[in-house]
Amino acid sequence: MSSLKALLPESAGRLAVLIVMATLLGGCASGSGGAGGRYALSRDAYPDRHTDVSKVPDAVPQVEPLSRSGNQSTYQVLGKRYHVLSSSEGYSQTGRASFYGQKFQGYDTANGEQYDMYTMSAAHRTLPLPTFARVTNLANDRSVIVRVNDRGPFHDDRLIDLSYAAASRLDMLGDGTARVRVTAIDPRQWQARHNNNQQVAARSEASPGASRAQTPARREADLSSGETSTPVPGSSDQGSAVYLQVAALGSDASAQALRDKLETRLSRPVRVTRHAAMHRVQVGPLDDPIMVESVRSELHEAGYDQLHRVTGSD
Repeated sequence: MSSLKALLPESAGRLAVLIVMATLLGGCASGSGGAGGRYALSRDAYPDRHTDVSKVPDAVPQVEPLSRSGNQSTYQVLGKRYHVLSSSEGYSQTGRASFYGQKFQGYDTANGEQYDMYTMSAAHRTLPLPTFARVTNLANDRSVIVRVNDRGPFHDDRLIDLSYAAASRLDMLGDGTARVRVTAIDPRQWQARHNNNQQVAARSEASPGASRAQTPARREADLSSGETSTPVPGSSDQGSAVYLQVAALGSDASAQALRDKLETRLSRPVRVTRHAAMHRVQVGPLDDPIMVESVRSELHEAGYDQLHRVTGSD
């Protein structure tokens, strides 16, 4: 669907070709409202009336079968052939995102659903339909989870087309595009982490640990004493506070900025320890193995892959 937004025809003959192509890709011309009104617009548009989409929730990853339409192994648009991935596993790419809105509202997506610009959806050229993905605006670190159910955009310099709601949540409506990172989500792993997070939250509310209550004082002591932390084997930290080290930076200002960023994103305490000229940014303390793995997964989703499990000198 968004493919045609990117390839708007200037002549009736080319329009007919594109409508046929859209039908082959997923029936984009068969949605409500008739094709004439949509194709008469030379550009996409914002909603007619302002709608607050700041509270529109992320798409919830769940296991779904591949859509019956939109998943042919290869397809061709304007002479260029695209190969649909057999799986989204491990997919993570950086590129430019755009968005599509009023012009396509109510029309069929490539997998046969109706496009709703007020939901967290997206179009991608090669990911299987549907795919759940986290999209992060690299300019402001805002992120959303979308469900990819459409094909496009067919600009060479674009990676993904986002719904109006997703683009608004990422604060990119003003410029119309943004540089983003797109990371596919495994629904089974996401659900397992989500369930673990709920268990950890319930356990914390039932019996908040003493170590958690002492976190601010401990962090202040860490910063003033220059405490060092060293990697240890995964099972050798019984009786010690556990941290996940995200980075070791040469600049104190950069380390403090990363700490603030992580605390905002994770809603968990983050400390900076100093050793020689290095400033180590560490998430914690983490009370139990379930919490450690939950935070590790959150950091991986946020793009922090070089993590070290460390202990503090309690």
